[in-house]
Amino acid sequence: MEKREIDIEQIEASRDYERKGTVWTAAAHIVTAVIGSGVLALAWSVAQLGWIAGPLALSAFAIVTYYTSTLLANSYRAPDPVTGSRNRTYMEAVRSYLSPRKVYMCAVAQYVNLWGTMVGYTITATISMGAIKRAGCFHKFGHDAKCNASGTLLMLLFGIIELILSQLPNLEKITWLSIMAAIMSFAYSFIGLGLSVGKWIGNGFTKGDYVGTVGLSPAKKTWSSLQALGNIAFAYTFAEVLIEIQDTLKPSPPENVTMKKASFYGVGATTIFYLSLGCAGYAAFGNNAPGNILTGFGFYEPFWLVDVGNLCIILHLFGAYQVYAQPIFAAVERHVSAQWPDAKFINRVHTINVPFFNSTLRFTLSKLIFRSIIILVTTLVAMMVPFFNAVLGLLGALSFWPLTVYFPISMHIAQEKIGREVPKWYFLHGLSIFCLMISIAVSIGSVVDIASSLKMSAPFKTVG
Repeated sequence: MEKREIDIEQIEASRDYERKGTVWTAAAHIVTAVIGSGVLALAWSVAQLGWIAGPLALSAFAIVTYYTSTLLANSYRAPDPVTGSRNRTYMEAVRSYLSPRKVYMCAVAQYVNLWGTMVGYTITATISMGAIKRAGCFHKFGHDAKCNASGTLLMLLFGIIELILSQLPNLEKITWLSIMAAIMSFAYSFIGLGLSVGKWIGNGFTKGDYVGTVGLSPAKKTWSSLQALGNIAFAYTFAEVLIEIQDTLKPSPPENVTMKKASFYGVGATTIFYLSLGCAGYAAFGNNAPGNILTGFGFYEPFWLVDVGNLCIILHLFGAYQVYAQPIFAAVERHVSAQWPDAKFINRVHTINVPFFNSTLRFTLSKLIFRSIIILVTTLVAMMVPFFNAVLGLLGALSFWPLTVYFPISMHIAQEKIGREVPKWYFLHGLSIFCLMISIAVSIGSVVDIASSLKMSAPFKTVG
């Protein structure tokens, strides 16, 4: 699920050399960061909102994301957006403009978003693993066959693989893993789009309603619509990596000018793709659009192509999980090292010979234990709330307002010293409050959906 895998290590490495990034490299980074497993829920999201509100919501989130990204681009340097000192990370930018309390709030928002995304990716990968097994069963025994897959075993398998990956030496330098993740995300996105367009053409007519799903109770319609908004928000967010992308750009023309153009091209291209995939999926399936376009079995054939799409999702999430896990590992290990700097448990390096590969594995006990605990807790939480769309909506709600809206607006107000006597102050605060209200409503809707899903489905059984 998210969405948003980017070669952060490659970006970091480029800082050691002359910055040579251009508007096109930055736009490519943005597209790579934004397009992720969240695209798989867009057809379902449009189905909840209908032909009018669905495309409008996709467009509205794109406009808000682009506008706040232009504000954030100005925060790359402080105090002046052109001549000030560089801020190389989102957190540095917040620290340059806002109070220590807000820096702490930003850290909480970032790490909650990172860990929540790990939970979501565990659920998504498990659903895709099960879908591959079920697709083969349906192809062999017919579409009405009872084909099941153990979500618990598959989730444990995914957790074990991530545990192994987390212990590999030099995994912090995960350029190859990020490149693979980016390629896989584009692959399954275009497979989903191609299958949707093919089914739409095959139907010979366009399905769907102006108001979306019908026949639901008012409460259920409200919660599903809010959840759809959360899914769309999750699919768009990339603010947490914007500053890192901007730090690769050439200083002339000014980085904020280049970044604003890159955001326009990147968000624009992503919006066109999202509208195409979401609307094509809704036109193909109508109000019965599956929650996950590749695992909800709207497509049974060609089963091999569906399997390829799901395999791409799994390979993508193997890498994406580590991209989001590494900052959490690093934060925990820094804290532990600061508390007990001389402890042998933390500093003693152990070496194990790896047979067949003629290499050695070097690790510390603290790295082995703490990373294992984090992955174990993440896997257990994913087992208890294995609901793709609801978790996706909750993640979108939790990350959209603070990281995409609140902090960029707050830093812009501080940078420009915008006071109450200026109409723009009311516009910016009004936009922030409006987005906060949407995020709160979406959070409530997603939590309600998770609670109702738990009543109908036991934990430790994945629901796509």
